[in-house]
Amino acid sequence: MNNFEFKNPTKIIFGKGSIEKLSNEIPKDAKVLMLYGGGSIKKNGIYDQVKSALVNMEIIEFGGIPANPEYAVLMQALEVIKEQNITYLLAVGGGSVIDGTKFLSAAALFEGDTPWDILAKNIKTEKGMPFGTVLTLPATGSEMNSGAVITRKETKEKLSMGGPGLFPVFSILDPQVITSIPERQLANGLTDAFTHVLEQYMTYPIDAKLQDRFAESILQTLIEVAPQVIKDPTDYKAASDFMWSCTMALNGLIQKGVPGDWAVHAIGHELTAMFDIDHARTLAVIAPSHYKFNFEAKKDKLAQYAERVWHITEGSTDDKARAAIDKTVAFFHDLGIDTKLSDYTKAYEGTAETISKRFTEREWLGLGEHKSLTPDMVEEVVKMAY
Repeated sequence: MNNFEFKNPTKIIFGKGSIEKLSNEIPKDAKVLMLYGGGSIKKNGIYDQVKSALVNMEIIEFGGIPANPEYAVLMQALEVIKEQNITYLLAVGGGSVIDGTKFLSAAALFEGDTPWDILAKNIKTEKGMPFGTVLTLPATGSEMNSGAVITRKETKEKLSMGGPGLFPVFSILDPQVITSIPERQLANGLTDAFTHVLEQYMTYPIDAKLQDRFAESILQTLIEVAPQVIKDPTDYKAASDFMWSCTMALNGLIQKGVPGDWAVHAIGHELTAMFDIDHARTLAVIAPSHYKFNFEAKKDKLAQYAERVWHITEGSTDDKARAAIDKTVAFFHDLGIDTKLSDYTKAYEGTAETISKRFTEREWLGLGEHKSLTPDMVEEVVKMAY
């Protein structure tokens, strides 16, 4: 196992009725900006629960943060923060709302020329405006980590940001919220969390037994509860396992002491920026081709994944590794997730070349756990995913 440091300061408040505890977590003298998305929280009762919990606090609202948090919209929210002298942020939503709130947390205290520099120049935020979250869609793990991804439509860019100052102070996780989530979004959440684990696990053996088994247990749990969650989101036991698996998939724990990949995400973000395809679905498009292209480097871990997660014990290392890729694709298909770019757009010609060029321009010259995946190789991976 590699050396590592680990600190996660986010307080998790998990379970039925936990939104009622919201007022205990925010300073009584805070002036709060409540951020949310398209308004679904006003239809499913979550908005009323939050407002009821904060009835004695000064709350200003900002809605309309889109599914891929858009820089221009967030800049409007930043104006509200400054004009209204906001001191605390509250994200009520899924990963997009929470990511947007993290950007605002950083931008509110940023002293540079333009907040876009935080992303474009990869500036780490050491201190941001404090914020909490009420999670409404399990998927991204943003409720317990310090990373975010922001989209800028005018340049068709999707860039990441982060830093130790961007952990939520607290996050409220009530599994009952998933009862109103559409099936498509539930499938996206399952796929997103599953791929988050793979990015931190599907590299090469490093003899980190506990970390591997942490990762494998999350994958096994997602596989087990996926049919139950899709069939009956009111199943509280399945909803609880689903929600907590999504959080554990990307709260920093399973990545410590082991190599990470993240090339699938880097490429998938480009597909979302270019075609507005759901983030989780771009991951499902790229992951199988990425594993096939890098088969020799990843086959030992793929075979381990086959044995421990999919219970494939017959055949050679190569046989088991290939079977594991097939099982992963089948899992995505069972969720209703397509795994080819051509399933989402017919205008895919030239996509691979565009992404390769962008990576070269950004000097992203070596992706993956070995930092050996060049832009030319990325081009081949994308073409395999057509």
